[in-house]
Amino acid sequence: MVMVKSLVRCMATLAFACIVTPAVADPGDLDLFSAESLSLIGDVRLVGADGERAGSKGGFGKLRFGGDAADKRSDFHLEPAFGEAALVWQPRLTWGLSGTVVALAQGGPDFEAGLSEAYLSWKPLSNSAVRLSARAGLMWPPVSLEHSGPEWAVTNSITPSAINSWIGEEVKVVGGELSASINAGTHKLSVTGGLFDSNDTAGALLAFRGWALHDRKILLGRRQPLPPLDAFSASIQPSFSHPTLEIDPGFFRRPGYYAKFAWDPPASVHLEYLHYDNDGDPEMVNADMEWGWRTRFDNVGLVAELSPVWQVRAQGMRGTTRMGFPKNGALWVDSRFRSAFALLTRQFARGSVSARVEAFGTRNRGSAVTALNDEDGWAVTVAARRSLDQWLTLLVEGLHVESRKDARSQAMVAAQQSGTQMQLSLRARW
Repeated sequence: MVMVKSLVRCMATLAFACIVTPAVADPGDLDLFSAESLSLIGDVRLVGADGERAGSKGGFGKLRFGGDAADKRSDFHLEPAFGEAALVWQPRLTWGLSGTVVALAQGGPDFEAGLSEAYLSWKPLSNSAVRLSARAGLMWPPVSLEHSGPEWAVTNSITPSAINSWIGEEVKVVGGELSASINAGTHKLSVTGGLFDSNDTAGALLAFRGWALHDRKILLGRRQPLPPLDAFSASIQPSFSHPTLEIDPGFFRRPGYYAKFAWDPPASVHLEYLHYDNDGDPEMVNADMEWGWRTRFDNVGLVAELSPVWQVRAQGMRGTTRMGFPKNGALWVDSRFRSAFALLTRQFARGSVSARVEAFGTRNRGSAVTALNDEDGWAVTVAARRSLDQWLTLLVEGLHVESRKDARSQAMVAAQQSGTQMQLSLRARW
């Protein structure tokens, strides 16, 4: 039922965007099914990993692959794995109006399939100083500096940072956004504003599990497992969360919003700032005992071309998420989170080599989710990418993460944990 309602809302948003779009259809512009409008993307992997149970299997683990047992750390093991396969449909409806629909199947450690994205894009030709564009439907807010393409794939590595792993697993919206950009001399200024709904539970994973690093993406209506909860939390919260869920009564009765500002100066630098607020009601609960979460964050980003072949990308995020009623002077959950990374990339004619360092943490001052759930951690990632031909790309990645979280005692494991993950991925695109 959750998936059906969300899908109906998504399609209604798409239909609304079609109605309000001023472009006039021309049969010569229409392209529904062709080699240009359909793509198939997939990858298979060889994975070596150790560490604690993965978060996607209900553990506190920070990596996509890890141990199976909740109460002990696994030794390093090597195995083949299915990464993901995506069918991307991008019909062109008019010269300025197109659609993007992504059906995704992903494996490791658990297989699931469903709808990843479905939105309309409006990009009219313009000779004026101000250029406008818009999107409407099921989509990710424009936060990540590591993802690209209609399938929202990581560009120069396999695993995104903790920031963009969280965006991929818990911050997906149904709504619309409008962007405007202007060239002011040698400067380019851009502003984007979005209104959305169906992201009321964003923050549950960060509060109960903490940060993670993986490339799995939330699908429409799918739920995310939570790690072992304390007795009180388990009595008010199920062992899962639906990130694409609407808790408030009525679609767009209490919409969230985001605003993004970007500046491209004459130097080879791109700077951006985004503020996100889902405007969730922390005291609202549905029949399944899933709660609204009031989640807000600020994100800053930098892309700098150091030379024709060297590039640095950096992001920093901090925010808060709250849920529940006051108890002993505090809400059940009052969590603060922050993370930052820097990614250095060396481009070659047919590939790249990248290195990323990052740190992350949470602070909890709620009456149910307390300082026991605080965490601090860091990670280092090294990756290489090489294009074998126009259809195949080979990627190699090594990732090591260290973190401390006292709430791991609920799963009878040590508070301090480390994990290492090695991946060899063969990506294909037709």
